[in-house]
Amino acid sequence: MSLEAGEELATQTFRVTRADLVAYAAAAGDPNPIHQDADVARSVGLPGVIAHGMYTLALAARAVDGWAGAPGRVVELGAKFTKPVVVPAGEDGAEVVVAGTVKKVEDGRATIGLTVTCGADKVLGMPTAVVAL
Repeated sequence: MSLEAGEELATQTFRVTRADLVAYAAAAGDPNPIHQDADVARSVGLPGVIAHGMYTLALAARAVDGWAGAPGRVVELGAKFTKPVVVPAGEDGAEVVVAGTVKKVEDGRATIGLTVTCGADKVLGMPTAVVAL
């Protein structure tokens, strides 16, 4: 794998459906109804059912893993959760788009600045990954 500082990485798009949220909730042990029930989500001030923040971060990790060229090369990943990913009912769900730019390459590692959006909203703040080369 070869990454160079300044390199823009291929944007990756992930579709998130309510079925994905149900499966993630079961796997993660997070039964919070804001991730499955629109009435409950709205009752606490949310615009509707939202994806788990860690699920959104996992999608970013999946993109980075792809750019790294092989599993197991992501050595650091961090972000702030800034906006929720609202997931409408139906098969279309929501799209999460992950873009990346290589910020620096040194000591056998590449630091990648990420942009993670859903619609016009940046859903992760200051997301950054470090991969082993």
